[in-house]
Amino acid sequence: MASVHESLYFNPMLTNGVVHANVFGVRDWVTPHKMALLVLLSELGRAGAQLGLLERRRLNRLLLPLLQGPDMALSRLRKAIEECCPHLAGSVHIRLKLMAEGELKDMEQFFDDLSDSFSGTEPEVHKTSVVGLFLRHMILAYNKLSFSQVYKLYTALQQYFQKDEKKDGTDENEMELTNPEELDGKMEKEELDGPLREEEIACSGPLSQKQAEYFLSQQASLLKNDETKALAPASLQKELNNLLKFNPDFAEAHYLSYLNSLRVQDVFSSTHSLLHYFDRLILTGAESKSNGDEGYGRSLRYAALNLAALHCRFGHYQQAELALQEAIRIAQESNDHVCLQHCLSWLYILEQKIFDSCVLLEHSVNKSLHFGLPYLASLGIQSLVQQRAFAGKAANKLMDALKDSDLLHWKHSLSELIDISIAQKTAIWRLYGRSTMALQQAQTLLSMNSLEAVNVGVQQNNTESFAVVLCHLAELHAEQGYFAAASEILKHLKERFPPNSQHAQLWMLFDQKIQFERAMNDGRYHVADSLVAGITALNSIEGIYRKAIVLKAQNQMSEAHKLLQKLLIHCQKIKNTEMVIRVLLSIAELYWRSSCHIIALPVLLQALALAREYSLQYLASETVLNLAFSQLILGIPEQALNILHMAIEPVLAHGAVLDKGCAMFLVAKCQVASAASYTPQKKIEALESAILNLNEAKTYFAKVDCKEQLRDVLYFQARLFHTLGKTQERNKCAMLFRQLHQELPAHGVPLINAFK
Repeated sequence: MASVHESLYFNPMLTNGVVHANVFGVRDWVTPHKMALLVLLSELGRAGAQLGLLERRRLNRLLLPLLQGPDMALSRLRKAIEECCPHLAGSVHIRLKLMAEGELKDMEQFFDDLSDSFSGTEPEVHKTSVVGLFLRHMILAYNKLSFSQVYKLYTALQQYFQKDEKKDGTDENEMELTNPEELDGKMEKEELDGPLREEEIACSGPLSQKQAEYFLSQQASLLKNDETKALAPASLQKELNNLLKFNPDFAEAHYLSYLNSLRVQDVFSSTHSLLHYFDRLILTGAESKSNGDEGYGRSLRYAALNLAALHCRFGHYQQAELALQEAIRIAQESNDHVCLQHCLSWLYILEQKIFDSCVLLEHSVNKSLHFGLPYLASLGIQSLVQQRAFAGKAANKLMDALKDSDLLHWKHSLSELIDISIAQKTAIWRLYGRSTMALQQAQTLLSMNSLEAVNVGVQQNNTESFAVVLCHLAELHAEQGYFAAASEILKHLKERFPPNSQHAQLWMLFDQKIQFERAMNDGRYHVADSLVAGITALNSIEGIYRKAIVLKAQNQMSEAHKLLQKLLIHCQKIKNTEMVIRVLLSIAELYWRSSCHIIALPVLLQALALAREYSLQYLASETVLNLAFSQLILGIPEQALNILHMAIEPVLAHGAVLDKGCAMFLVAKCQVASAASYTPQKKIEALESAILNLNEAKTYFAKVDCKEQLRDVLYFQARLFHTLGKTQERNKCAMLFRQLHQELPAHGVPLINAFK
């Protein structure tokens, strides 16, 4: 179950994905690219009614990213305009050519004419509009230039235009050698509205204030909503370093560098950038301006709180505790209740690593509601539900608690917490073994639209919750034998969460587990053994457990038993009840295989007691099936049949296909064993019923390609058909059995001594 406290990081820069960069000291200036935009606006005003409604609408949509974005090559700008209005693109090119190949006075006259756009009773451009503000900024910036700066600008304009002319000449030569269809395909791939690429933002000089704000806003929003569309970590860091080279006191750039370092799990760089962010925030006085005299202390306490969160994320719990104590001390001195509530939440997380205590969490929820902090209160409820689920509380009570938190989410439009709540419900139903309910919750989240406004082309819900739900969905499909569908889901996960993203470890683990189960079902134990190392790297407990399963399948009983005993002690120590029960079931199977059937009974009873105490219904049903198998081995098949009817219904309703097949196979075994004391007529009916159950089991095993179990079922069916005198059916089963027996190795284990 995924952690729900990832969102407790205090993020002073992000508000709905927007960066508030108010400490950037570089003013706007006129560049050749901005002059090209001014020419575009001038020609747009001249065109007037000549432009169609559709063309004008396209140009209006194009203008905003052009005005906010960084400078670009003239060829790319022309191409973007041509897609909207080819006639206007030609006019812009001619006007720029006349200006670049003319004299300096032509550029002077152009800027003088720009002021006419605001004149008249019905001006072409309103002064307070986006375009109007841009024109006024450019006119003001141009008027402040000295003569030498004006001449440099004119020279830069000439070079800007000549570079485009040279590129056009090169492109014409290449077009003669290139297939026109291939060229069209290349042009279609370029989209102006998409996220910025590295070559688009690389420039010889610093970005202006608005360009820097737009760049940081876009990248921060992408990191939050769709990490795959953001720049690669190395490219983003390069551009941030370029920004900081011209203005080292740009605090928000340091914070984005901190977020970027977290993507690649770089402890040193993330700590370095986080400390620099708060240092610059204090030095520039930005906090004091917005928060009065308390700004300085506020920055210090939130710096300590963020540092504690950072250390906790990387597992440095001692350093996190020290930083948290510092944050609590400063917050208490300043009487900052909001900061104290954040500290209390992180204090619970740190205490949870040592012992389970709900007191801090319940206190945090109550205080958060008292101080009007719904986000923090909801996170506390989510964590409390998660802890109670592991403690074995009833599912209906947990769902009632989540319903109360959902009311908070919808009341305050907390989109991210709505996703977390649904993912939490999915994980809880999976924990309790209700796969149908888990599937329903997963589909609910997948069919939802995010409440947050994001840019066109940006994926929504690219969060940890979404990754968790998709992983559960892939595992559910694999359990039902739909391996192709599971592969498609995992492929989608790999595209949405690349290997270098922060949530990639989730699908990596599930992918390895699914491959492991398929290899075990297919009897390819060497392949399963090779996957253990990858699982162990992502989850050590799961890796050790699966190593023991491989050893057990390879009949290395003593090594498997030692490994399971060590794992049992460790899981009991950390209170991982689900894994404790699974380990106990595996130990009981080892005792069966070693013909120690009596010793397996107390182990199974211990597992059953734990499963019922912690409300793990599916594990309890699986344990009852194992107990029925023990009773079958001990010679009391009638009693085994009686308890089978108690446990088989949850398995058939919510179980994996392999478990369903094993359950039906066990029912058939018990029916055959019980038929020994029946009258001849009743015995025939019992054997025919067993054959029907074996057919159902065979269907389940074939669905997951479990050849070993198929071989056992065919052997059993052949014996039953022989007893009933059905020679043709017996021979068919015997032939299929022989084919599988030649394909699979025989381990020398009697058929009756294995439940699965």
